[in-house]
Amino acid sequence: MNDVILSRIAEALTWTGRYVERADATARILDAYLHRMLEDPWRDEDLACRSLYAILGMDAGRAPVDMQQVLDQLAFDARSTGSIEGALGAARLNARSAREAVSSAMWECLNATWHALADQRRAARRTGPYGYLELVRSRAALFFGLADSTMSRDDSWRFVVLGRSLERVDMTVRLLSVRVLDAVHAPDWPTLLSASGADEAFARVYGGFGDTARVAEFLLLDRDFPRSALHALTTAEECLSALGRPRQDPARRPIGGLRTRLEYLDTQALEDQLPLLLRDLQTACMASAEAVAERFFPYQGPVVWAQEGV
Repeated sequence: MNDVILSRIAEALTWTGRYVERADATARILDAYLHRMLEDPWRDEDLACRSLYAILGMDAGRAPVDMQQVLDQLAFDARSTGSIEGALGAARLNARSAREAVSSAMWECLNATWHALADQRRAARRTGPYGYLELVRSRAALFFGLADSTMSRDDSWRFVVLGRSLERVDMTVRLLSVRVLDAVHAPDWPTLLSASGADEAFARVYGGFGDTARVAEFLLLDRDFPRSALHALTTAEECLSALGRPRQDPARRPIGGLRTRLEYLDTQALEDQLPLLLRDLQTACMASAEAVAERFFPYQGPVVWAQEGV
């Protein structure tokens, strides 16, 4: 790693990338579920809400759950980094602590977004959350676009992209895991595609939006779609390689192994291998994140995703 980038800055940049990606992915998931419920008013709201909690690793409890409760916890809770508002607040704090490494345009994007959330939250309670979710999605896209267009391709940029890539794999695995492993709360394939922002890209590849297990193949193995597990793992590995990590490095080895496994996976056997593959992907990303924390910012242990909102 370049000596110019201190451990605290590397950590702040990595988590800025992760938190912005998390807010964006959560907004997409909520938006997809809300639109599906509008299209199908007979859908069981409690089951749909429990599916959302399952995707994001939260306990829904035994009492009936409605969408307003979900929004309060997964969108508007500023105290939890598992929610949109909490993740964006944490991203802003991390970016502020690394102001010498992020561009002014990136900081202004996050800062303006954070200050706009309160008005959007109040409007969401009157007219629905769609404007709030659209703001988050558009600003997240703007933030990463600014990172690509205003940052040099140095270590600072690599840490932002590394954090985003690891979070993308994690969120894709969470979506697929609920669909594959939890039939009671499972979203249908079109909802899963929409939640991944992949519906149009999938339609261009396969010529339609059919309810098909090919969605799993697309979200895991497509080399061109930026939110697929294979694409995100490849990007993460490239960042670690550029940061000077050898192939046998504890941070690079787990994601490199899974990337190779996905590259040469027999698609005919994907359905049978899917449950184990999803578990291995999540384990590999966690192992890589822990190794990155130990190597680049060892003064503090890595933050575990599922415990951040506790």
